[in-house]
Amino acid sequence: MSTENVSGPTIVLGVIGSDCHAVGNAILYRVFSEAGFNVVNLGVMVSQDEYIDAAIETNAKAILVSSLYGQGELDCEGLRERCIERGIDDILLYVGGNLVIGKVDYAQTEAKFKKMGYDRVFTPESDLNEVIKLLYADIKERFGE
Repeated sequence: MSTENVSGPTIVLGVIGSDCHAVGNAILYRVFSEAGFNVVNLGVMVSQDEYIDAAIETNAKAILVSSLYGQGELDCEGLRERCIERGIDDILLYVGGNLVIGKVDYAQTEAKFKKMGYDRVFTPESDLNEVIKLLYADIKERFGE
């Protein structure tokens, strides 16, 4: 677990499940760190409990889940419920990447993940500057920070 000493909001970042796509994770870490977030980067092949443990330990405002190998739907199911069970009901959950296998309409994928309790769902083509703006706005709205 690597962290950056920054005064901004703390977020937890990682690649979920058996996914070992490290390049995108490194890019996200750099971009969010440079945007002023205190980033706890868990790396690749991260379990749901590892995300939650890190979020609790660091009082994180958001968990950012990345998945590129198409199994995101399976790996991400139940994360909101686990967060609630562990007492971090209000944490923001963002997810992005190639989340499902095959050519599926993004609106369907977004609806599926929102139903699972994710606050925002992003494609691999999402503009990271827009994601940063949304994350700051969502943190301010939810936590008043």
